[in-house]
Amino acid sequence: MLDIRYIRENPQATKDRLLKKEKECSAEIDRILELDTERRALIAETESLKAEQNAASKQIPQLKKAGKDASELLNRMKELSEKVKTDGEKLRAVEEEYNDLMLSLPNLPDEDLRSGGKENNEPLRYYGEPHKFDFEPKNHVDLCTDLGLVDYERGAKLSGSGFWIYRGLGSRLEWALLNYFIDTHIGDGYELVLVPHMLGYECGLTAGQFPKFRDEVYWLEQQDDDERRRFMLPTAETALVSLHRDEILTEAELPCKYISYTPCFRREAGSYRADERGMVRGHQFNKVEMVQYTRPEDSDEAFTELVGKAEALVKGLGFHFRTVKLAAGDCSASMARTYDIEIHIPSMNGYKEVSSVSNARDYQARRGSIRFRRESTGKTEFVHTLNGSGLATSRIMPAIVEQNQLPDGSVKVPEVLRKYLGIEVIKKA
Repeated sequence: MLDIRYIRENPQATKDRLLKKEKECSAEIDRILELDTERRALIAETESLKAEQNAASKQIPQLKKAGKDASELLNRMKELSEKVKTDGEKLRAVEEEYNDLMLSLPNLPDEDLRSGGKENNEPLRYYGEPHKFDFEPKNHVDLCTDLGLVDYERGAKLSGSGFWIYRGLGSRLEWALLNYFIDTHIGDGYELVLVPHMLGYECGLTAGQFPKFRDEVYWLEQQDDDERRRFMLPTAETALVSLHRDEILTEAELPCKYISYTPCFRREAGSYRADERGMVRGHQFNKVEMVQYTRPEDSDEAFTELVGKAEALVKGLGFHFRTVKLAAGDCSASMARTYDIEIHIPSMNGYKEVSSVSNARDYQARRGSIRFRRESTGKTEFVHTLNGSGLATSRIMPAIVEQNQLPDGSVKVPEVLRKYLGIEVIKKA
């Protein structure tokens, strides 16, 4: 949620910055300002009426005690009560529309981001070189099938397209990746949190995915009451950013650094491209997520840390990859800035994202009322929240088998994973 004070003081700048995200919100901003003016006027009037009510309620006993007629004051009390009730109904209607509009606005992109969509994304740096083969390489689907790592056919039989089954060494390789990620994060001082995989509506609201993107998740119950409904988490971020919802943290507690392993459940929009078969795009995949809560002045440093951690994990696997700064329109609605770490998958002759690192600034904290108390002033402020994939596995497995394949169809195991698997090469049984 945006800061209404910033919108009041900078209405045109707010419209211009949202336009960088390809969001034309002029009408919404104008209506929000109208409602904000009406809301504040109604609040001030209601408070004034209640003050008059309180004063009158004290005078009436005094008049009666003195034997004076209190009927005029009693009539005035009745008028005040009716007026407070009427204004209260108006205020509720105004606040409902105001809150709906405020919750619908995306986050403001940082000033340094390029305008527009993914066509304006900016590659910042590359690590390593694309792998060159002196033989005809196979794609990851054929490799995983030949080596018995993944069963695509039975995955589709169980759940339909966009699902797969890890088997044998494929299961162990997947688990080795997750252990590598988790061990690294714990060594860096992050707390491992295992969150529920079913979440309540407020989690989606705080993360900024609801109400606008509520149809992009898997709902478990069909009741109309959002309070009773549960959805399958699309990412552990959705849970972790609600961990301190409606809390006031001490300044000494910050930064809070969390990681969580979960399967993630997504309704993928659009059709699958021919080169995105296998595990590149699916409805369920495994991911380790990083989340930080920081003071506002520390969030840029935390963002750099999270990007560096994601890059280090990919470097550890020996991959060629690049880091890309997303244009404003390619950042998600909740985020002020995002960098993607993209690995090279030879059969696609291109790059696929394995980590998105984002800074939401105070956008999620405002939606979830997450604050900290400043030691120097005693005042409360909103924290900043950041998240990053550390990492998602469904595109790493294709990169491992494709970049590390050998002429005989076997696959070298990345060195950092060998202690978990106990082997150096995956061979056909």
